[in-house]
Amino acid sequence: MPNVISKSVKVFAPASVSNLNCGFDILGFALDDPGDEVILTLNESKKVSIEKITGDNGLLPTDPEKNTASAVIQYYLKQINSNQGVSIILHKKMPLNSGLGSSAASSVAALVGINELMGKPMSRRELLPFAMEGECLACGNAHADNVAPSLFGGLVLIRGYNPPDIVKLPVPDNLWCAIVHPELSIPTREARQILPATIPLRDAVIQWGNVAGLIAGFYSNDMELIRRSMQDVIIEPVRKVRIPLFDSMRKIAMDAGAIGFGISGSGPTVFAFCNSLIQSENICKSISSLLLTSSIENQFYVSKINQQGALITTL
Repeated sequence: MPNVISKSVKVFAPASVSNLNCGFDILGFALDDPGDEVILTLNESKKVSIEKITGDNGLLPTDPEKNTASAVIQYYLKQINSNQGVSIILHKKMPLNSGLGSSAASSVAALVGINELMGKPMSRRELLPFAMEGECLACGNAHADNVAPSLFGGLVLIRGYNPPDIVKLPVPDNLWCAIVHPELSIPTREARQILPATIPLRDAVIQWGNVAGLIAGFYSNDMELIRRSMQDVIIEPVRKVRIPLFDSMRKIAMDAGAIGFGISGSGPTVFAFCNSLIQSENICKSISSLLLTSSIENQFYVSKINQQGALITTL
């Protein structure tokens, strides 16, 4: 059993934007804000328990078998043959069912925290499969396009899933992101169930070209190539109908000079790649105003791509 080096730890794990339009389940990046905070404390109970959850309006389960933060800790402790008792305080600092990787952030923060407390017997890459199990619990699919960026930071490509093959991609220095979250709930599990089971070959060819072009654009720092490649002919047409004013929000962003615009994860959050902080702020404010005219409350965030990922902070 690994040596326990501390009694308590606090970890922040960032929200993430996944898919980037054409890269369903294989592309994602971390944000500076928002995110989740987890405080773990070791005890003698030999059980994993949830002491407190804030910011969820009572919606998240406190059953340790059903909450992603506690469940992944249970998976982890079983793997290292430990019956260590742990209590969890979870501060949800981001909206639920938002398309911003809420369950992923909780899982990642919990895993980084328990690994720290147990003396770091695993690398972050070794923690990834446990975080993916948390996603499976949350939405029925062990995808990594939220947990990988939240865990490692940066913009990541999941080249393959068996085993997970994670590649960090370069990010242009002047790339900013505008994120707007309409206060609507679209559970990821439901959003995945409406996706087509088969796709025409002609659409697959278009999508492959866009994914390749997007990655080439990041490597070559070619904003115009990134712009041309941020097109999704498979997933977005199905999901955007559940997001009010989606096409109007896209028009606002692109007319303001955004590099690209799309759905963050399963939605309803939308994002735009921008050339500057000011442009990002202006796009967020304009889209927010549009939503308010239709009585849709919303929050918005402006962020560069977070290169750190989950971060251990002081108690």
